[in-house]
Amino acid sequence: MTSTILKTLTDTTHDSVDGYRKAAEKANSPQLKQALNERLQKREATLGTLNAELQRRGEELVTKGTAAGGLHRIWTEITDMFENGDEAAAERVEEGEDYIKGKFDAALKNDDLDPQDRAVIQQCYAEICEGEKFGNMIEKQYD
Repeated sequence: MTSTILKTLTDTTHDSVDGYRKAAEKANSPQLKQALNERLQKREATLGTLNAELQRRGEELVTKGTAAGGLHRIWTEITDMFENGDEAAAERVEEGEDYIKGKFDAALKNDDLDPQDRAVIQQCYAEICEGEKFGNMIEKQYD
Protein backbone atom coordinates (compact mmCIF):
# COMPACT_ATOMS: atom_id res chain seq x y z
CA MET A 1 0.00 0.00 0.00
CA THR A 2 2.70 2.50 0.92
CA SER A 3 4.40 1.79 -2.40
CA THR A 4 1.17 2.88 -4.12
CA ILE A 5 1.17 6.10 -2.10
CA LEU A 6 4.78 6.83 -3.06
CA LYS A 7 4.05 6.10 -6.74
CA THR A 8 0.95 8.34 -6.70
CA LEU A 9 2.91 11.21 -5.13
CA THR A 10 5.66 10.75 -7.72
CA ASP A 11 3.07 10.83 -10.54
CA THR A 12 1.51 13.99 -9.11
CA THR A 13 4.93 15.60 -8.70
CA HIS A 14 5.72 14.83 -12.34
CA ASP A 15 2.45 16.54 -13.33
CA SER A 16 3.53 19.51 -11.20
CA VAL A 17 6.88 19.72 -13.01
CA ASP A 18 4.97 19.79 -16.31
CA GLY A 19 2.64 22.43 -14.91
CA TYR A 20 5.53 24.69 -13.88
CA ARG A 21 7.12 24.28 -17.31
CA LYS A 22 3.87 25.26 -19.06
CA ALA A 23 3.24 28.16 -16.68
CA ALA A 24 6.76 29.52 -17.27
CA GLU A 25 6.19 29.29 -21.03
CA LYS A 26 2.87 31.14 -20.72
CA ALA A 27 4.10 33.93 -18.45
CA ASN A 28 4.80 37.30 -20.07
CA SER A 29 6.70 38.97 -17.24
CA PRO A 30 10.46 38.20 -17.20
CA GLN A 31 10.37 38.26 -13.37
CA LEU A 32 7.50 35.76 -13.24
CA LYS A 33 9.20 33.52 -15.84
CA GLN A 34 12.38 33.53 -13.74
CA ALA A 35 10.50 32.78 -10.50
CA LEU A 36 8.57 29.95 -12.16
CA ASN A 37 11.75 28.46 -13.61
CA GLU A 38 13.42 28.57 -10.17
CA ARG A 39 10.44 26.72 -8.64
CA LEU A 40 10.57 24.30 -11.58
CA GLN A 41 14.17 23.40 -10.71
CA LYS A 42 13.25 22.80 -7.06
CA ARG A 43 10.25 20.67 -8.05
CA GLU A 44 12.43 18.66 -10.45
CA ALA A 45 14.77 17.96 -7.52
CA THR A 46 11.78 16.74 -5.48
CA LEU A 47 10.74 14.50 -8.37
CA GLY A 48 14.31 13.18 -8.45
CA THR A 49 14.17 12.33 -4.74
CA LEU A 50 10.89 10.45 -5.15
CA ASN A 51 12.11 8.61 -8.26
CA ALA A 52 15.34 7.67 -6.46
CA GLU A 53 13.26 5.95 -3.77
CA LEU A 54 11.23 4.09 -6.41
CA GLN A 55 14.50 3.04 -8.09
CA ARG A 56 15.95 1.90 -4.76
CA ARG A 57 12.98 -0.46 -4.46
CA GLY A 58 13.45 -1.75 -8.00
CA GLU A 59 10.28 -0.06 -9.22
CA GLU A 60 9.75 1.76 -12.50
CA LEU A 61 10.67 5.46 -12.56
CA VAL A 62 8.00 8.04 -13.34
CA THR A 63 8.96 9.69 -16.63
CA LYS A 64 5.60 10.95 -17.88
CA GLY A 65 2.53 12.58 -16.41
CA THR A 66 -0.68 10.87 -15.36
CA ALA A 67 -3.80 10.61 -17.49
CA ALA A 68 -5.66 12.85 -15.05
CA GLY A 69 -2.82 15.37 -15.17
CA GLY A 70 -2.89 15.28 -18.95
CA LEU A 71 -6.60 15.94 -19.02
CA HIS A 72 -6.17 18.84 -16.60
CA ARG A 73 -3.43 20.32 -18.80
CA ILE A 74 -5.62 20.05 -21.91
CA TRP A 75 -8.49 21.83 -20.14
CA THR A 76 -6.28 24.61 -18.81
CA GLU A 77 -4.66 25.13 -22.20
CA ILE A 78 -8.09 25.66 -23.76
CA THR A 79 -9.26 28.06 -21.05
CA ASP A 80 -5.93 29.86 -21.01
CA MET A 81 -6.45 31.02 -24.58
CA PHE A 82 -8.96 33.50 -23.16
CA GLU A 83 -6.89 34.78 -20.25
CA ASN A 84 -3.94 37.08 -19.66
CA GLY A 85 -0.66 35.14 -19.66
CA ASP A 86 0.69 36.14 -16.24
CA GLU A 87 -2.65 35.89 -14.48
CA ALA A 88 -3.35 32.50 -16.06
CA ALA A 89 0.11 31.23 -15.16
CA ALA A 90 -0.25 32.39 -11.55
CA GLU A 91 -3.72 30.85 -11.21
CA ARG A 92 -2.57 27.54 -12.68
CA VAL A 93 0.37 27.37 -10.29
CA GLU A 94 -1.74 28.29 -7.25
CA GLU A 95 -4.36 25.63 -8.05
CA GLY A 96 -1.70 23.01 -8.71
CA GLU A 97 0.18 23.79 -5.50
CA ASP A 98 -2.97 23.51 -3.39
CA TYR A 99 -3.70 20.16 -5.02
CA ILE A 100 -0.24 18.65 -4.57
CA LYS A 101 0.06 19.86 -0.97
CA GLY A 102 -3.28 18.18 -0.23
CA LYS A 103 -1.95 14.90 -1.66
CA PHE A 104 1.19 15.08 0.50
CA ASP A 105 -0.86 16.05 3.59
CA ALA A 106 -3.11 13.02 3.09
CA ALA A 107 -0.12 10.70 2.59
CA LEU A 108 1.57 11.88 5.78
CA LYS A 109 -1.66 11.29 7.76
CA ASN A 110 -1.73 7.65 6.63
CA ASP A 111 -0.92 5.45 9.63
CA ASP A 112 0.11 2.55 7.38
CA LEU A 113 3.04 4.47 5.85
CA ASP A 114 6.28 2.63 6.48
CA PRO A 115 9.11 4.60 8.13
CA GLN A 116 11.29 4.75 4.98
CA ASP A 117 8.41 6.10 2.86
CA ARG A 118 7.44 8.56 5.58
CA ALA A 119 11.02 9.88 5.74
CA VAL A 120 11.22 10.40 1.97
CA ILE A 121 7.76 12.00 1.78
CA GLN A 122 8.53 14.25 4.76
CA GLN A 123 11.79 15.34 3.11
CA CYS A 124 9.90 16.27 -0.08
CA TYR A 125 7.05 17.89 1.86
CA ALA A 126 9.21 20.87 2.85
CA GLU A 127 9.68 21.81 -0.81
CA ILE A 128 5.99 21.18 -1.53
CA CYS A 129 5.06 23.62 1.28
CA GLU A 130 7.46 26.23 -0.17
CA GLY A 131 5.77 25.78 -3.53
CA GLU A 132 2.33 26.22 -2.00
CA LYS A 133 3.41 29.49 -0.35
CA PHE A 134 4.92 30.62 -3.67
CA GLY A 135 1.65 29.79 -5.48
CA ASN A 136 -0.36 31.85 -3.00
CA MET A 137 2.07 34.77 -3.29
CA ILE A 138 2.06 34.98 -7.08
CA GLU A 139 -1.69 34.44 -7.29
CA LYS A 140 -2.22 37.50 -5.07
CA GLN A 141 0.42 39.46 -6.98
CA TYR A 142 -1.02 38.77 -10.46
CA ASP A 143 -4.75 38.61 -9.63
